[in-house]
Amino acid sequence: MTKNFNTLFIILALACAAYAQITVPQQATAGESATLTASSGGTLYLIGPGTAIKRDVKSGEVTLSADDLAYAGRYTAIVNGNAQSLYVSPAKPQKLSFMARPSRVPVAQPNVISGAVFVLDHNDNLVTQPGAVKFELGVTGQAPVSQSVPTKDGIAYIRAASGKREGPAQFTASVGDIVVRRIVQQVASDPCNLRMKAQRSGNDIAVETEPVRDCSGNPVPDGTIVTFIETTNEHGKSTVDARVKHGIAKAMLPAQPGATLTVASGVVLGNEIRWGGQ
Repeated sequence: MTKNFNTLFIILALACAAYAQITVPQQATAGESATLTASSGGTLYLIGPGTAIKRDVKSGEVTLSADDLAYAGRYTAIVNGNAQSLYVSPAKPQKLSFMARPSRVPVAQPNVISGAVFVLDHNDNLVTQPGAVKFELGVTGQAPVSQSVPTKDGIAYIRAASGKREGPAQFTASVGDIVVRRIVQQVASDPCNLRMKAQRSGNDIAVETEPVRDCSGNPVPDGTIVTFIETTNEHGKSTVDARVKHGIAKAMLPAQPGATLTVASGVVLGNEIRWGGQ
């Protein structure tokens, strides 16, 4: 009887050693050390995102280093066949990955600029805790337009209108003291309020626009095409395409009595002049 009791005791002791109890912390943070407790020594296996560790441990407290828990996600710790799960949360925001599109836009256009921000901790884990990203867009000398956008699963997205002033616009995204900048070049939009004047030049008519600007008052870039049109009952229609140079487009048209002169750029029509032949 005594022999059987001793045998049973040894079996139970070995079983307890084989299936050691393991306790993991209720919460842990990526890139920070954490401590778990094992009731007996043995081999520790730690399996998690980008992690697979095998280590001999003694009974008592076992320290997992910051490098062991670098990545956020669910880990499994196993000691002598006993497994426990541990969830590691992302750390505080340390980096912003900011994508801005496009790099060049016309002024005064709705929803043409997009920005997406991924909020990351120091180990590039996506910070999924709720937060907010502040977006600002503005040209030097003009008050920027700002908007705060809440994050969803670590991501914030915005669509914004371009400003009314041409030039390099500062497009910034910030979380606390973390600021990332991008440049969006705002350029003049289509010509607006197009006007011209005409005068005789020998046997021709010299036509010339006033300074060509968009609807926000920005001068259109040199090279913009302006079309001058001359229409008569006898000779039909004649057109001359001219490029804007130093803000003005010029051309020569044949002097036809009773002609109607018009000017256009793209779909924008300008004023009309009736040429009387003087």
